[in-house]
Amino acid sequence: MHRRIDYGRTGLEIEIPPGADVEVVESPRATPLADPIEAVRAALAHPIGTPPLSDIARGRRDAVVVISDKTRPVPNGVMLPSILETLERAGIARERIEILVGTGLHRANTSEELAEMTSPEIVAGYRIRNHAARDRASHRHLGRTSRGTEIWLDGGYLDADLKIVTGLIEPHLMAGFSGGRKGVAPGLAGVDMMRTLHGPAMLEDHLGPGILEGNPFHEELLEIARRAGVDLLVNVAVDRQRRLTGVFAGDLVEAHLAGVRLVEEHVRVDLDAGADIVVTSAGGYPLDATLYQSIKGLIGTLNVVKRGGSVILAAEISEGIGSAEFRKLLGELTGNEPFMEKITRPGFFVIDQWMAQHLCQVLRKSEVTIVSRGLDLAAFPRLPIQRSASVEEALAGALAKHSRGARVLVIPEGPYVIGTVRGRKLAIGRAWQQGEAA
Repeated sequence: MHRRIDYGRTGLEIEIPPGADVEVVESPRATPLADPIEAVRAALAHPIGTPPLSDIARGRRDAVVVISDKTRPVPNGVMLPSILETLERAGIARERIEILVGTGLHRANTSEELAEMTSPEIVAGYRIRNHAARDRASHRHLGRTSRGTEIWLDGGYLDADLKIVTGLIEPHLMAGFSGGRKGVAPGLAGVDMMRTLHGPAMLEDHLGPGILEGNPFHEELLEIARRAGVDLLVNVAVDRQRRLTGVFAGDLVEAHLAGVRLVEEHVRVDLDAGADIVVTSAGGYPLDATLYQSIKGLIGTLNVVKRGGSVILAAEISEGIGSAEFRKLLGELTGNEPFMEKITRPGFFVIDQWMAQHLCQVLRKSEVTIVSRGLDLAAFPRLPIQRSASVEEALAGALAKHSRGARVLVIPEGPYVIGTVRGRKLAIGRAWQQGEAA
């Protein structure tokens, strides 16, 4: 059996040996919008739960439009022009409009990346700024949430008279679904806020892909975004070719939930049983550009891999491991227990520790093999993951371990699909700690 899975910009052809018990987990196909530009205009003119953008913008002195960074495949080139045109027609001068890239704790995007993310015309014609999470002076303190999280947010966003937040709705390993409130936090958050939001206790709570109800991370983000203020949300959904399949503009909560309902219809696949072996991807470019982001592909398997199973991840990792902090953490990671003991010590906090913790959450349940052209594990001799030259090689090893009758799942789209066993969405931190298993 030949299958193509997402990998880099071009995909990767893999071969499954004959006789294997294989099921391919692909999401139901969403229908691309016939006229995406007109769909954006219509959403801005008839939003969910708010007046039209043209009415909201009238009389405002300035505006900020938040966009996601390069790690999210948002079709900004389709979405932004209608937003910017509406603001200017409403009387906000171009020089009073700022496009703010919600980088979270990721690095700043280069001019070339900004042009790819938006368009050369937008880069040339508008003021674009990368949020800088590590620059404490550029953030303001808004007190604490009801759970005690210190709120530090981008001061330029808070000062804007009109606040528009854009984004993409897709499954997310912590927030359940991306988009909505995530454009504000962690998109515009300062480092100090992440100590709690991405702290080890939060990540072991009731959160995971597709989980909103009872998800404390989702609830914290929503409280923070409401405190900061969002005048209009503009979220979109896309298909596997990054074509627009839905536009949801309006109220922060109502528009986001409308989008979530549609997206879940097209990303959730309910299976009858879990698998001994799962072959998955990190979703292709841009998500699989670093090992840091590619771990999201591993998290996406936790609903469907059996305890003691094998996960094979194909990710290009064209830009390397990730941040210097993440590299250092991986160099010290020898297993789940010593790592968790380390990060739960009072006062301990290192940027990007959360993704190393997510890797541990996968390793608690399954062994991991990564297939990548760009990954070099020589600097991490104690890291408890394996590397293989090909999916076929890794699969042969896993079949030898689990026997030829092992059940194999192939998830070509990686974290962009929510696979479940009979509809159960397991919390990634505590599901198997409480005895639950796929």
